[in-house]
Amino acid sequence: MRSHLLNDTTAESYRRSVTEGVERVASKLAATRRPFTGAGVEDIAPLIDRVDLDRPLGDTSAVLDELEDVYLRDAVYFHHPRYLGHLNCPVVIPAVLGEAVLSAVNSSLDTWDQSAGGTLIERRLIDWTAGRVGYGPSADGVFTSGGSQSNLQALLLAREEAKTEDLSKLRIFSSECSHFSVQKSAQLLGLGRSAVVSIPCDHDKRMQTVALARALERCAAEGNVPMAVVATAGTTDFGSLDPLPEIAELCAQYGAWMHVDAAYGCGLLISPTRRHLLNGIEHADSVTVDYHKSFFQPVSSSAILVKDGSTLRHATYHADYLNPRRAAEERIPNQVDKSLQTTRRFDALKLWMTLRTMGADGVGSLFDEVCDLAAEGWRLLAADPRYDVVVEPTLSTLVFRYIPDAVTSPAEIDRANLYARKALFASGEAVVAGTKTGGRQYLKFTLLNPETTVSDIAAVLDLIAGHAEQYLGENLVHAAS
Repeated sequence: MRSHLLNDTTAESYRRSVTEGVERVASKLAATRRPFTGAGVEDIAPLIDRVDLDRPLGDTSAVLDELEDVYLRDAVYFHHPRYLGHLNCPVVIPAVLGEAVLSAVNSSLDTWDQSAGGTLIERRLIDWTAGRVGYGPSADGVFTSGGSQSNLQALLLAREEAKTEDLSKLRIFSSECSHFSVQKSAQLLGLGRSAVVSIPCDHDKRMQTVALARALERCAAEGNVPMAVVATAGTTDFGSLDPLPEIAELCAQYGAWMHVDAAYGCGLLISPTRRHLLNGIEHADSVTVDYHKSFFQPVSSSAILVKDGSTLRHATYHADYLNPRRAAEERIPNQVDKSLQTTRRFDALKLWMTLRTMGADGVGSLFDEVCDLAAEGWRLLAADPRYDVVVEPTLSTLVFRYIPDAVTSPAEIDRANLYARKALFASGEAVVAGTKTGGRQYLKFTLLNPETTVSDIAAVLDLIAGHAEQYLGENLVHAAS
């Protein structure tokens, strides 16, 4: 069994196995003609259930053969131009190469004596990103598993900086379009979901600052503490950006921590043409960025940034066996001093490889392309009488609803849209997302693939209409019989 350990004596076996795996995946990518096969749980579950994990196959070639059946064949492929579903991006090759390197070396980014140069690479990337945000030399941060963890850590810091023993008085303000992790974080931090005050959005799905001002004033009048305001730079459903400068002014006036959830909109930091859309983000006390959304990185690759690095002390715990206090006194750079995680992958390497190969403008131009595509898609939808589109996009998301001529029941239209999404997924021809707005069922294109074209969007719209019409037609037949 030692022959499977990666070391100096098995380097050649490692090369052969990884090469074979890469060749299998490359062949699969080259042959993929649609984003999904349409397989259901009832198709895939028996294949996996039949695998006897106590009877190994013995060699990686056999395992790769089996993997074709239980995973690769029916995987959802985000690189396909008709994957228009969730906030999943196709990935760039330098980042995938970085993934291979970091997995093989297997550095753990908690302490210097486990990662050395990896620690410094991560710190350099944090400094680079902080500079893009507009922070000064006192800024800091750390890589995380994703936006939810980053938001949790930001609100942990805000709770501690609020400096009150009575947690029941703490309030968090976020828009009605903000990410669910805000409510979840409040629960995990012992505040309860009721501590989150939902602020209404305007027609463009941006937080209404007039409503925020009223809520903050009411909070102070009631003797409660405005712990934090969470502004969203790229909402999950609409890609909308809250008015950051105005929110910053209100946070300063009421002494509230300002957090910007830019998990989606962080791609604007490197956009050659759209960086101005994030003006005001430099006033935030903390910022969430998800490189695995709009920097075209493999999951996971994210970070939490703070304007004042000293606030990260609220996440610090010293253990004699890992990061004793003397290490900090000796200025040994242990990243676990800043992180909610202990053992942590060297995910920063993927971004490092990407920037060193493509440059920031190269990555940013890809994000610009999908934003441009969304603008074209909106014009297409706005001119199509079959569809109602909610809002003109700022980033790369389109939310819309199929509206048939002959049906006036909103509930029936809801069901037709739900059916169309499920039928499209089952066909494997395309993948789209769904959401609710105004209590009604809508569909959603999340455009993160520069290879997607307006023709792809038009074709998928025709497919959706066809499925919805089929559903409505069958229902009319059943109703008449």
